[in-house]
Amino acid sequence: MNNRVAKRNLDSIIGSIPYRMAFAGGWVDQPFISAHNPTPPGSMVVVSLEPTFPFMTKCGMGTSSRQVAMKIWGGTLPDKDPQFLMRELYHAENADRSEPSGSQDMAGIVFSGVNRLDYDVNFEGGFFPVHVESNNDPEVARWLEDVIYCLPVNQRPNGYSPLAVINLDPTWIERLGQSGKDCFQAILDQNAEKLGSSMNETIRCWEAILPHTVRHPTITINLLEILKFYQSHYYGAMYSGCGGGYLYVVSDEPVPGAFKVNIRISAGKNTRNG
Repeated sequence: MNNRVAKRNLDSIIGSIPYRMAFAGGWVDQPFISAHNPTPPGSMVVVSLEPTFPFMTKCGMGTSSRQVAMKIWGGTLPDKDPQFLMRELYHAENADRSEPSGSQDMAGIVFSGVNRLDYDVNFEGGFFPVHVESNNDPEVARWLEDVIYCLPVNQRPNGYSPLAVINLDPTWIERLGQSGKDCFQAILDQNAEKLGSSMNETIRCWEAILPHTVRHPTITINLLEILKFYQSHYYGAMYSGCGGGYLYVVSDEPVPGAFKVNIRISAGKNTRNG
């Protein structure tokens, strides 16, 4: 069976809706965070992925948003303006939620390529990005595929919440928003060292602002110990989401036990929205 046939058969099981990775700057899409940024907008980076296999749930890969997208769009991403699709998916997922998920989940699914999302609480309450910059350069995408390695570490356990302890320190929130800007520029420059540094900075910010993102009574493995090993041996590393999930490692050499991803790009769609 050739790869094209295998991919078609897989699509019949998991659908063709993209997955997404979230890199540096995560959490700035939440208004309770961005409201305390003294120098808005703060930025984060999301990367759209081809659905080459089913990612685990409860791992910070936007799988709950993808499940809603599968339901409302019948397993295929509509050919519409991603700004419209992002909002449609956001409202469909959060209609009955008292604590809505952030729009970066939806943006990472519907915007192709590598995307910088800029959030300012003064724009639409901070629920949607004031500006989206998308890069669909095949050379940039291939480079990023070459230096990002993924390791499955830990699904969020039952009873886990990252929000029991919250430190809304403007200095750390400003640093978090800057890490997203630095991350996007590092990818455009194809600079692995700076990419890793932006990820390390994001984790430092998470630990300061929301310490339960990396340690919690329900988490039975030492996420920080694992993280520090990879940060000390490679350019940098960060978790895919709060509570662990997958570990993203930036390296120009193979990382034992890791797998690669395929980035979804659309030719000619380097765009600025907002």
